[in-house]
Amino acid sequence: MRLTRGHPGWARVGLVARWVAILAACYLGGVAATNLSPTTVETSHYRATLRLDPVPRHTPTLHSPTIVGDVDLAFTSPVLAPGLDVAVSVREEITDLLSRGPVSVRALQPTDEEVSAAVREAAVGLGWRFALGAAVVALAMSVAVHYARRRRPEAIHLVMVATALVVVSGGTGLSTALTYQPERFAALSTTGVLGTVQRNAGLLAGVESRAEQATPYLRNLLALSQALQEKFVPADLTQPVVSARILLVSDIHGANQYSLMRTIVEEEGVDAVIDTGDIINFGQVQEGEAAGIFRGIESLGVPYIFVSGNHDQSSPTDRALLRRMARVPNVVLLQDPEGVHRELSFHGLRLSGFNDPRYFGDDGEDPAGKQAPAVDAYNAAMEDEPESDLVLTHEPYAATGVARGRVLLNGHIHTSVLDGSRIQVGTFTGGGVVSHFIATEDEELRGQPYAFDVLSFGPHCALTQLTRYTYRNLIEGRPAYDNIQVVNGATIDPRGAEETRAAEAAPPAPPAPPAPSGSPESPESPESSGAPVAEGEQPRTCSPLAETTLRQIPTGSPEDGSTSTPASVTTSTLGSATATSSGTFTP
Repeated sequence: MRLTRGHPGWARVGLVARWVAILAACYLGGVAATNLSPTTVETSHYRATLRLDPVPRHTPTLHSPTIVGDVDLAFTSPVLAPGLDVAVSVREEITDLLSRGPVSVRALQPTDEEVSAAVREAAVGLGWRFALGAAVVALAMSVAVHYARRRRPEAIHLVMVATALVVVSGGTGLSTALTYQPERFAALSTTGVLGTVQRNAGLLAGVESRAEQATPYLRNLLALSQALQEKFVPADLTQPVVSARILLVSDIHGANQYSLMRTIVEEEGVDAVIDTGDIINFGQVQEGEAAGIFRGIESLGVPYIFVSGNHDQSSPTDRALLRRMARVPNVVLLQDPEGVHRELSFHGLRLSGFNDPRYFGDDGEDPAGKQAPAVDAYNAAMEDEPESDLVLTHEPYAATGVARGRVLLNGHIHTSVLDGSRIQVGTFTGGGVVSHFIATEDEELRGQPYAFDVLSFGPHCALTQLTRYTYRNLIEGRPAYDNIQVVNGATIDPRGAEETRAAEAAPPAPPAPPAPSGSPESPESPESSGAPVAEGEQPRTCSPLAETTLRQIPTGSPEDGSTSTPASVTTSTLGSATATSSGTFTP
């Protein structure tokens, strides 16, 4: 039978359509409320923020990327249940679990009691938010009808609104209660590093194992670099006289890929490694212990020069990582745990730097402003010192504030950038085991490629070459070579090239007279000590034979202008060199 306008059946269809529209509006209002005010629940290792999704399902799956991989929570539902949008993060306390040794999937999985408590808390939180949002929409519709018709809403309209509100709230609550229960919890599956747990007995040991397997890829990459240089780069850059070759890395973020680093050290003939910070994630030393980071550093066999990043401490006064790094024989801290600045003379090069004052968990506001005290302290300490050849910082906002320095180094942003004399180092590990950084205009970025740089210095201490490597998918999947770039050092430090030309044109220095028999060793020369060279004296020279020293920068007294006496340097080993109590490293 065909309904015509005015037929009683048409009126009933119209009422049903209005009721369905009101029902849908109330449902969307409830969903909107759960998104505007999401519910947060926690277990021992996870924190979840829940919002309702407008699409109902019979088999809802909670999929969310966490900072150590993706987590899928699957449920089975006897009725259509609203979907859930869950933002899951790993709590800082997971580092306690990682520090206990091998980690199994069961150790990471929430217990039944935790799941029950979390589900109840989530159901209550989502339920009252949904009901409140639906009620607000229902009330708004009634008020709108009142003002639109300039009279009280009809009884039939109020009945439709009331029944729609009851049905949508009760139905959504019932379907949610029937679905998100422990007995309907079907499975927990993980990917990324959490998935590595399912394939290996130890969480971070699995990453190191894959890194060992990936070393042939590094050899291929370095071989490709050499072939490109021989083909396209001028001979004076590909075959320079090298006084020092330094590997630049940054933002390890808890991933033990030091077997890869050893390959680079061996294949490239690296004399030292510079790390510009963020070696861990949550500022907890246990992370480094669990991952074998400190053993990996020691295995390199060359000096490991370090400044800390904002992920390397858990509070403004936390220096635990620096103290632990100081116990690694080949680590050189350019600012010690007490905040004292140091200058390293290595192969005749002067290196200095300072730690990041920020810490894991700070508010992230005004990063440039937070660097100012550390920058000012460094500039004041180095004001009367010879200009450093390399200045190490973690954040670019710190590097750009340095008053004096031939070449400035920083990490933090996870991308390789060359800005005048400032070299920004990418992440050596592709963001590490917790590649969780949000892509913003001025902060760290998600999913960056693996990257490292190699600096080469000539016999007159000038930077001759920067070689930049970026690549992807080294630990998981097939490697993809993104970019290999060779940069003439003269474009980074033009003064170095000018000084080299002047040095090559200068007459050779006369040999120094021998020291009298039985006299103490002659003091180190200005060239090797880093002291300023007066006009007319011979220019600096850099060489692997130059004495390696680590000295504390004297701290001035504002009242009388005096300087404090540098404390002694604890005996340690730097590759094949040993530090004496005076701070001198003898081969």
